[in-house]
Amino acid sequence: MHNQIEIYQSSDGQTQIVVKFEQDSVWLNRNQLAVLFGRDIKTIGKHINNVFNEGELEQGSVVANFATTAADGKTYKVDHYNLDVIISVGYRVKSSQGTQFRIWATQRLKDYLVQGYAINERRLAQKQQEVQTLKDGIRILSRAIEGKSAEAGLEWLRQFAKGLELLDDYDHEQLDTNGLTKRSAVYPMIDDYQRVINTMKADFDSAVFGKEKDRSFQSAIGQIGKGFDKEDFYPSIEEKAATLLYLIIKNHSFVDGNKRIAAACFLMFLEKNGLLYTGGKQPIISNEALASLTLFMAASKPDEMDTAKNLVISVLNRNQ
Repeated sequence: MHNQIEIYQSSDGQTQIVVKFEQDSVWLNRNQLAVLFGRDIKTIGKHINNVFNEGELEQGSVVANFATTAADGKTYKVDHYNLDVIISVGYRVKSSQGTQFRIWATQRLKDYLVQGYAINERRLAQKQQEVQTLKDGIRILSRAIEGKSAEAGLEWLRQFAKGLELLDDYDHEQLDTNGLTKRSAVYPMIDDYQRVINTMKADFDSAVFGKEKDRSFQSAIGQIGKGFDKEDFYPSIEEKAATLLYLIIKNHSFVDGNKRIAAACFLMFLEKNGLLYTGGKQPIISNEALASLTLFMAASKPDEMDTAKNLVISVLNRNQ
């Protein structure tokens, strides 16, 4: 329940109050309490103070400072009191109106609670179904490639199928945020990257492949080496590589070929830093994994940047 507004009307229709629903309770300010109970503000204030002075309620948990628009159109911060205070004051002023309001407010709170529970249940069921569908798909693919372990590029899929560790970590937001390789990085020069791009041009039938639109490509490859004082913004090789892949994709620096160029530069950075192959001389990332991670990053939204990068870091960490 967040910032819901309801209009309370008394049974005789003489009293109408705009009621704020927030933090699983209802909230009224002193002016509204005065209207509800038919008392002046000074009397209401006296009863509120007595509620706290007598230790009936703990002030810190039942008072909130909300923005309120006054008659002059200006917005002010005003103390509001929750249902516990409203009920306590109602007993003290012996108001039948207070009883009616309590019954109304309690029912509305119950309605919001039921609605919120139902919405959360639907969201949870949908997410569980999505995860289950993905798990089923991986199991099917795993059976399809069983016995073909020598086939190039399927190592990552078998790792997913065996334990679904990365899927489980993704689902529970527990992907790796830090890379394992903390040694000083080797940074290829812009000419090194350009040679890779020029080599790729012969493989792709496009007159504008690798044609730069601005200087954002240089910005991307320079960013991964930055830091503040002696603190490196990206302390590990894996974090630098994931950031490089993300920035080149998202900067859209080229007229054509942004994802392919980003993936190639990502591989070259790993190779220059001795991380492209595992100790067993196997590629640390397969062709299919490279394509999948690149597409995953390209499809990610700006607020999903950390998740996209952390997935790449997790893959690199666990394949070493």
